[in-house]
Amino acid sequence: METIGEALSGGRDVLFEGACGTGKTLAALVPALEYAREANKTVVITTNVHQQTRQFIEEARAITRQESIQAVVFKGKLDMCHIDVGYEECQALRDTTRELAETEQERAELAETERTLLDESRAREGANADQAAEGRNAVMEELDELDDTLEELQEQATCEYYYRNVTEETDAFYEWLFADVRTPEEIYEYAHNAGLCGYELLKEGMEGVDLVVCNYHHVLDPMIREQFFRWLGRDPEDVVVVFDEAHNIEDAARDHATRTLTESTLESALSELESVEDRRTTSAENVIEAFYTALTSTYDDALAFGERETIGDEWYDLSITNETGRDELTLSFLDAYTGAGIHNDLDRSLDLGNSLDRSYQQEYKNGETRTRKECRILQSASFIDDWLRDSDHNEMYPVVSVRRDGGNDSVYGRSELYTCIPRQVTEPLFEELHASVLMSATLRPFDVLSDVLGITGYVGDDDEQDGPVTMAYGAQFPEERRRTYAVDTPALFASRREEHDIQRKITGVLEDAIEFTPGNVLCFFPSYREAERYQALIDVDATLYLDEPGASVEERKREFTGSSNGVFFTSLWGTLTEGVSFDGDDARTVVVVGVPYPRLDDRMEAVQSAYSMAFDGNDNDSDDPGWEYAVEVPTVRKTRQALGRVVRSPEDFGARLLVDERYTMRARREMQKYSVVETFPPEERTETIDIEPEKLRFGLLNFYTDMDAWVGAPPTP
Repeated sequence: METIGEALSGGRDVLFEGACGTGKTLAALVPALEYAREANKTVVITTNVHQQTRQFIEEARAITRQESIQAVVFKGKLDMCHIDVGYEECQALRDTTRELAETEQERAELAETERTLLDESRAREGANADQAAEGRNAVMEELDELDDTLEELQEQATCEYYYRNVTEETDAFYEWLFADVRTPEEIYEYAHNAGLCGYELLKEGMEGVDLVVCNYHHVLDPMIREQFFRWLGRDPEDVVVVFDEAHNIEDAARDHATRTLTESTLESALSELESVEDRRTTSAENVIEAFYTALTSTYDDALAFGERETIGDEWYDLSITNETGRDELTLSFLDAYTGAGIHNDLDRSLDLGNSLDRSYQQEYKNGETRTRKECRILQSASFIDDWLRDSDHNEMYPVVSVRRDGGNDSVYGRSELYTCIPRQVTEPLFEELHASVLMSATLRPFDVLSDVLGITGYVGDDDEQDGPVTMAYGAQFPEERRRTYAVDTPALFASRREEHDIQRKITGVLEDAIEFTPGNVLCFFPSYREAERYQALIDVDATLYLDEPGASVEERKREFTGSSNGVFFTSLWGTLTEGVSFDGDDARTVVVVGVPYPRLDDRMEAVQSAYSMAFDGNDNDSDDPGWEYAVEVPTVRKTRQALGRVVRSPEDFGARLLVDERYTMRARREMQKYSVVETFPPEERTETIDIEPEKLRFGLLNFYTDMDAWVGAPPTP
């Protein structure tokens, strides 16, 4: 806490790794709130894991029992809207409703003035009476004009919930809000029962609060962040952000930076142009129709014979790379374009789109349309402009994908600018914030994280550049109450997963792990397919649970934790790897099978290539920073997260198994580049015990016997 407090005082970022269950949230939150109180800052704590949000609320409630702080939990509009409209529609409704309420207020004030002047004209005599009467007539004229305005406004679409916000007393809401830390669901219910808009009340009441709990979305999206900080009444340099599960920032930022345009949006834009009378439509047709033609021809050419029939309802990537220069979609677009000047046509298209978008806003505001119309011309032209500018950038990867329309069974396409390196989103954020704390159980290696996110440090009083403060704490619970084994089975390379001998050996290890664990076993695999494979191969006296894509993982988790001899099979890349606790008897042994590298598709190879180019000159020992930054480090972080699902308190105990020879110290000596041991922190490498598969049962039997965990006689090896 002292280290974090000193870093925040100096405006420095903090990279904070602490083992699962050791109190990272309070260790970061307490000094951040203390510093913010002294320096007149606001603390924002954010995560992308729902369970962690609930934990933040509990922590904030505990703090408010001891210290007088104002804390709010903020959620997006779509989750809190009482009438279920989109953002643009909401904005238009809000503007019209406020104008209506303000006009009504103005009319009421003028009506009061008119009555006062009438009384004065009756009470006075001579010139004074005439002056009062003349003033009253002027007010009456204004009232007539306001009545006409009100009549027009009353015919337009408004929001009754927001109308009550601006016309009724809301002090009771804020007294209730700040009496405790309220969840978004509680705010929604309270506001709904009162006929108010809780989302808008929350926005208007956030200024000057001490603590805000929110999702990554509100901080990582540049447009939303600007509004969010405005609601807080803070400039970015007056905000301290605490990121939980910060190893996820990279993927979340990549999602926010990635841009897409579907074939259906292009079709809608072309249809929209048919109804527009404007000289700029020719320019817009030139670029949008050419891009539409290019997109459809590109995916038609890229699909192999019979491949179209295999496409399902998930987006399916097609390779459009061209070794001689620009990608195939760009080349096809430039070939299809027939106008006089592509950049001039794009500028005119954007002008037209912006004009139409403003008119759609006004039409909805005036009640001429029931919904706020989206300008597909603007969306298409903006994306095409981005594509021409960025698609050949080293940090971007142009993609064409297709999927099947469930309604008519046709295949349609999407163009995408996939962001390989997310620092274009994160680097400006860390530069403009006063400071931040990035915390997770799996942040290391810190230099990789700093490079990828663009956390370069700060300039101190002596104008010397300094990096972030780094701090790491390993498992704080008694070491004798946990056991970590690296089981020396053959490496489960993707190319060898079908080999029966390897399957037999891994199945034997899993069966031993299950038989010699007095309780539930949690098993992670490189994919759902592998999880399903070994669930079918296992022959044990236990209840087997399979996590399948699309199934309710929460329901399966409840069934699993409610059993006393269950085995849960899931993918390491699923939802149970992090942010989910398996305390005590919920799970005793956790098993990670193989080194679960993500599928090395074109996107991953593009990320790897971008990282290689971006970080090849960095001061690191890696022969291939692309592989290290893009694949190995994220995979080992995921593996460490999985191991952290068990042993969650000082009283807890359990075993963690890494089933693959690449985790062993022998592999470090003999397999060299295939070994992943060096990617683990030193204290975790020291604690891990190499073990032969046939000896695992004895190791588990002895460990759980030492823990006095067996009910009745233990199994016999």
